[in-house]
Amino acid sequence: MDYNPSLYEINIRTFLKRYGKNATLENIPQDFWLELRSKGIDYVWLMGIWKTSEKNIDKYCFEDYLIKSYDKALADWRRRDVIGSPFAIDRYEVNPRLGSEESLLKLKKQLNEIGIKLILDFVPNHFGADTSLLNEIPEIFLKVEKSNYLKDSHTFFKPFDEEEYYAHGRDPFFPAWQDTIQVNLLSRKTRSYYIETLKNITRLCDGIRCDMAMLAMNNVFKNTWAGVYENSKEEISDIEFWEEIIGVVRLYRNDFIFIAEAYWDLEWKLQQQGFDYTYDKKLTDRITSGYVRDIHDHLRADESYQKKSVRFIENHDEERSVTLLGKDKAMAAAVIISTIQGMRFYFDGQFEGKKIKLPIQLGREPVEPVNKEIKNFYDKLLSIASSDVLKKGKWTLLEPAPAWDGNSTYLNMLAWEWRYENKNCLVVINFSDKTSSCRLKFDLRDYDEVIVLNDLLNDKIYRRNSEEIIMQGLYIELKPYSSHLFIWE
Repeated sequence: MDYNPSLYEINIRTFLKRYGKNATLENIPQDFWLELRSKGIDYVWLMGIWKTSEKNIDKYCFEDYLIKSYDKALADWRRRDVIGSPFAIDRYEVNPRLGSEESLLKLKKQLNEIGIKLILDFVPNHFGADTSLLNEIPEIFLKVEKSNYLKDSHTFFKPFDEEEYYAHGRDPFFPAWQDTIQVNLLSRKTRSYYIETLKNITRLCDGIRCDMAMLAMNNVFKNTWAGVYENSKEEISDIEFWEEIIGVVRLYRNDFIFIAEAYWDLEWKLQQQGFDYTYDKKLTDRITSGYVRDIHDHLRADESYQKKSVRFIENHDEERSVTLLGKDKAMAAAVIISTIQGMRFYFDGQFEGKKIKLPIQLGREPVEPVNKEIKNFYDKLLSIASSDVLKKGKWTLLEPAPAWDGNSTYLNMLAWEWRYENKNCLVVINFSDKTSSCRLKFDLRDYDEVIVLNDLLNDKIYRRNSEEIIMQGLYIELKPYSSHLFIWE
């Protein structure tokens, strides 16, 4: 597993249109990938690469709540701009509108040669409601009784004229996704099918981002479909879905990366079941709330857990960080997620300060101007975050102390250090809307009497007395939502 790698998500179906109406994977210029690599990006996730069923669009993509989201994101949208959810997959084949398997393999080779690994989607819980697989291997889907359908025609549906009924995919806390069909995750045939599918996918990419991974855990699946799923000879009660799937796939490619979209405090269990990385949505929510002590305490978790956590402030499911947090708080939040342990996760458009969250059903994005201040900020931040000391170093959480008696603004400060070989980095963030100060103690016993602190984020150099730092702590004062990233040797 890489040291604190960086992941960059691209909504590939809209992204390609930047290079022409009918652009394919082969039309993406090499310079784009080289620029990402120069920013320290280790993984690129192409979201939406697989073939979807276009029959789904007219049936399921024009509900009132979806139309409102289209209006909000793209005022001049047209019916042709609606292309359906990328997670309502027909089958795991490259969407012919985006390219071919050959062009995907060519792109993978291109990325690998410059040091970037390719991540693609895997959606274990469901396929598109009109998937062609329902005619080929219906036994992998969750079939139900007619009585289930009569009681709840929102969750269950009748795809054919025949008296056969199936479940739509769902999260137990929300209504079913009507554009999907639920997979029977306890069926041996399902697991065999998925293993063969993933064996093929290991040729096409270097890892997968597993959508709503916790829904495939045995107990979650059983609880979600309690009263619907009947125990049968197909049930696998002793082997967890992910343990089996990941275990077998790793026999074919042991360096293949598994990333889990995960919620409900099940992240640790998913890591134990084989995932290399799991989403850290709890940190995202704590950053949004802005309670500094909650963020600090969150970062006291076990090191092995943190190293497998995916840290983010935006992705295709979240509001744009500049819109949600405001510019200054969003930049401070970016410093947090870019300088702690784990996988640093960024979304296409984040570096340019985009503000509009695009519904995943839309195939065209609005034109937004580049925010030069945010772009310059990310250029500096990512340059620092991609250095060896922040990639490979030893991370330590620090405890800010009052700058003087009675000054409680130290509670607004977050701080940590990185050490690698002879290099050191100190990160200090005022995560509040008030000018704040603190003192920070850290070990400088083997350093010269005067230490030179180079703040790479703000292009300033400070000279401080080492003994004072050891005895009293380094005095820090920061304006609202401002940060120091000190480097010294």
